[in-house]
Amino acid sequence: MIPVAPVPTALRRYVATRIPYDVDFGAPGVHRGLPSTTLTFVLPLDEPLRVSWPGEAGSLHAAWGSLSGLHTAPAAVHHDGAQRGIQLALTVEGARALLRRPASDLAGALTDVDEAVVPRALRELPERLNDLPSWPARVALVDRTLAALAAASGDLALRAEVARALALLTSGTPVAGVAAEVGYSRRRLSTLVRAECGLAPKAYQRVARLEAARQVLGRRPLAEVAALCGYSDQAHLTREWSILAGCTPTTWLRDEFPFVQDRRDEPDAGSEHD
Repeated sequence: MIPVAPVPTALRRYVATRIPYDVDFGAPGVHRGLPSTTLTFVLPLDEPLRVSWPGEAGSLHAAWGSLSGLHTAPAAVHHDGAQRGIQLALTVEGARALLRRPASDLAGALTDVDEAVVPRALRELPERLNDLPSWPARVALVDRTLAALAAASGDLALRAEVARALALLTSGTPVAGVAAEVGYSRRRLSTLVRAECGLAPKAYQRVARLEAARQVLGRRPLAEVAALCGYSDQAHLTREWSILAGCTPTTWLRDEFPFVQDRRDEPDAGSEHD
């Protein structure tokens, strides 16, 4: 764990986690990037981050400012045995305020700050970050850059009813119940949610449930994790992980848990590096 200041209060609507990382994997390999309800923004040091969709060689993308939108399949994060950098999880609201575009524009995409046509301050951030000598200085630069973008975002706020719908979906409220709560038909709800984040309400909810399970996996028996996170039983949990994460929970724990365990208790981080 690299000790740095927590995400500033003013940024927490837009940045769910901000994690500096310096990891020695011991040998070259591939790390799983699991689906989540946030966009992944990675600022690597030393070498560009290489990400692809498993089984799709042509999808490999290397970038100094890597961006990926919401997705329903695992990404493959390639490394040569070690990685350093800063990873941020941007909320759907954060996409509008910081990237100046809805998260749906980047849904299913493995791209970067140049291709995605985001504000100049973000495009310049990778080079400026690599010039700094310490983690506190790098994190402070990221915070200043994002705070300035948020302050200048103007009238780019998420529609209140869509924000409410996403919160209800994350909490596990059935899609029909969410539609009733926000006063829309299911079709209208689906159109608005997809237009904002790029996923249909049910897909968003499945990803949110996976995200919740990931936070407690390895700390409790699988059957308890399933019950706690709204799966009908352990078999349901395993099926969903196999589809969305590309492996069973047991395989994920075996391959990823030592690394995740090191970071799970990090204050104000909220999730592990993907």
